[in-house]
Amino acid sequence: MRYTELAPTDDLSDVVHCFWELRTLATLPEDFHYHALPDACVNLLFNLVDTEIAGITALHTAATTLNLGTFFHYVGVQFYPGVWQGDRNEILNRYVGAPYQGTLPLVQTNRRLVGLEFADMTHVLAEQVRWCIAHSHIRANHDMARILSQIDAIRSVADMAAVVGVSSRQLQRTLKRLTGFAPHDLLKVLRVQQSFRKHYLDLYADQAHFTHAFRQAIGYTPVQYRKRFGV
Repeated sequence: MRYTELAPTDDLSDVVHCFWELRTLATLPEDFHYHALPDACVNLLFNLVDTEIAGITALHTAATTLNLGTFFHYVGVQFYPGVWQGDRNEILNRYVGAPYQGTLPLVQTNRRLVGLEFADMTHVLAEQVRWCIAHSHIRANHDMARILSQIDAIRSVADMAAVVGVSSRQLQRTLKRLTGFAPHDLLKVLRVQQSFRKHYLDLYADQAHFTHAFRQAIGYTPVQYRKRFGV
């Protein structure tokens, strides 16, 4: 099995975090269960085994375990939090296993991806993103960009509101509309993501608070997660 990420072109770097591919290189002896972590990002997902299957996905405040089976090939586009401006009712927080029924040309894009090496898929994925921008489904979110750029210094919702230059109540309305997250929930998710690259005491009052927040978001304690996934 292989997971690969590639950076977007410069013109899309303010909306796209990465292009990604997750695939088996041979049929696995048993079903693979992918533990997807919440990150507040929206993804366009394409199933290259069945090109009718595609979708728009995002996780909420808790991890989700997805059974991908023994043979699969997915590629996708991960957007930064808050840039998705399309129909939020189309966003799924679960495994995408059904033909796409929405209005985006995802199935057409999926068919164009088949047979390409991942490095050659990125121009097709980039065209899909540009189509989304042209049709107002994607737009750079400068408030979220400021929050993400200063996340190491943010310790509270009040800090987050100050970075954006609005009141906490205004931030509540804005983030809920743009990301589907309340500020407190978004901060919890971002802190847990930070804990993979920083010492927990830089983010939490003590180990007990860290363990509780980590287990709430990830579904495992930090020790259990390291043992299970080798992280």
